[in-house]
Amino acid sequence: MSIASPAAATAQWLPPWREILMCCRRLEARGEIRGGRFIAGFSGEQYALPEAVAPLREARRRPQSGQLVSLSGADPLNLLGIVTPGPRLPSLAGNRLLYRDGLPIAAYAAGEVRFLESLGPKEEWEARNAVLRRHVPAALLALEEPSADDAV
Repeated sequence: MSIASPAAATAQWLPPWREILMCCRRLEARGEIRGGRFIAGFSGEQYALPEAVAPLREARRRPQSGQLVSLSGADPLNLLGIVTPGPRLPSLAGNRLLYRDGLPIAAYAAGEVRFLESLGPKEEWEARNAVLRRHVPAALLALEEPSADDAV
């Protein structure tokens, strides 16, 4: 959990941020939660359950695999512009968000794919197909440019 800026828009029924922060600090003092900087690139105080600290550290040390995950804009994991920097992706079922190794790289909204980071042509093609949920035949994915060793 990361404590966002007090300037962020909140619902009227929620308690003020200062009360939530005081509660988190009390829970940390009792050892029920841990405070620290668990996720790089996010400002504000961050808190996690003690049993979540080890898996977070392990995830940081794990080599990146390039795994792509495409989500609906209505999915609760659509945190673009909420937790991650950048403009929000509206929570509509027709919108899509693409993560690579847990980081957002592309979004689909209003009939348009928007890339959130610079990608090469091959990566962009793969990302576009993944965010649009287009099926790419395995035989096509297996094709690679011939290497110098393959040339005769």
